[in-house]
Amino acid sequence: MTNSQIAFTLRALRRRSGMSRALNCLIMERQFFEEVRAIVDRVRQFLAAGCISPGRREFLRTSAAVASGLAMTSIIGLYPAAAAAPLKEVRFSEAVHNLGYINLYVGMHAGIFEKNGLDMKVSAAGGDTQTFAAVLGGSADFAIGDATMAQISRENGGPGVVVGTVVQRAHYFGVSKTLKPITDPKDFKGLKIVTSPEPNTNYSVAKRLLEKAGLKVGVDATIVPVNPGTEIAAMLAGQADIAIAYQPSVAAAEAQGAKVVFDFSSYIGPFCNTGIMVLPTTIQKDPQMVQALVTSFEEASRKTYADPAFAKKVAREEFPDLPGEVVDKAIDAELTYLIPAQSVVTKKDQWKNLMDMQVYLGNAKGTIPFDQIIDNSFAEKAVATANELGK
Repeated sequence: MTNSQIAFTLRALRRRSGMSRALNCLIMERQFFEEVRAIVDRVRQFLAAGCISPGRREFLRTSAAVASGLAMTSIIGLYPAAAAAPLKEVRFSEAVHNLGYINLYVGMHAGIFEKNGLDMKVSAAGGDTQTFAAVLGGSADFAIGDATMAQISRENGGPGVVVGTVVQRAHYFGVSKTLKPITDPKDFKGLKIVTSPEPNTNYSVAKRLLEKAGLKVGVDATIVPVNPGTEIAAMLAGQADIAIAYQPSVAAAEAQGAKVVFDFSSYIGPFCNTGIMVLPTTIQKDPQMVQALVTSFEEASRKTYADPAFAKKVAREEFPDLPGEVVDKAIDAELTYLIPAQSVVTKKDQWKNLMDMQVYLGNAKGTIPFDQIIDNSFAEKAVATANELGK
């Protein structure tokens, strides 16, 4: 092909819509190619003249081959062996937007989910029941919230599997502007306590605490249910003596003069507060997506604890309406009390404490064995992968 033909062809290709990046790069590299080709031609002409020694001839012949190869490499390198695979869209539902889910936000801001091939489309459902309903209804692929929802579904003949843990302790604090620290649950007697409605987890932990202390709800103490996320506002407005709430609302309340007077994370201990819930059909249809998601959560969990400064930066971006120092204090509390999961694996003691509470309250029967409701296979592979990368 002559130079004029090449130029005509390139001009025609430029006019085509959707010209590839590789072709644009080829056009930019054309001058370089022509120069190298000219060098190669001159070397070949010189060799044909027969006026050089055999050793020198071999050297130049090799040089010509190398020069030609470099030219081809510069062009071939412009064409990737295969186009990068498109990200898999994941419809992901969180119960409410809160800092208990900091591992999720760290994973998103750090590009961990994208690195594993996922495009996360996250939406807040407004509560534990609503988030699992999104999975059941098909509007979400995964949900994070009280994993009891999957247990209840299974006990009633429905679907539901828990493939990981996101919050490993009860991430609730008793917050008040008027009360002193409470060390004995019996001291809740006579109080009005604001929580989310039943069966949300903060309602459940509050109810069980009262009943284990021998207090009758509605007689010895009153639980005032409000919409999830509005517990602090209700307490500050005087609707209750104490709010059972989570971060960053707790830190925001402290900035307004309230104090943490009771810590549920220490009171309950290991606890599957929040699990990753999915349908068995999703696992069967796309196990690679499930593995990528769980692997991402494992990596994000480790990064949250390894890099608190980054977690605080992420938290500030997720809650821009709150003062930075309030958000920082919330993250400090989350990590101090070991609330975000340190690993995505769901442990038996975490699940037992959750089930014991829900069975006690009558929300679940506890008839589904651990290994039938919990699928740790993806989490265990995620841990193995993270450990290998950490070597």
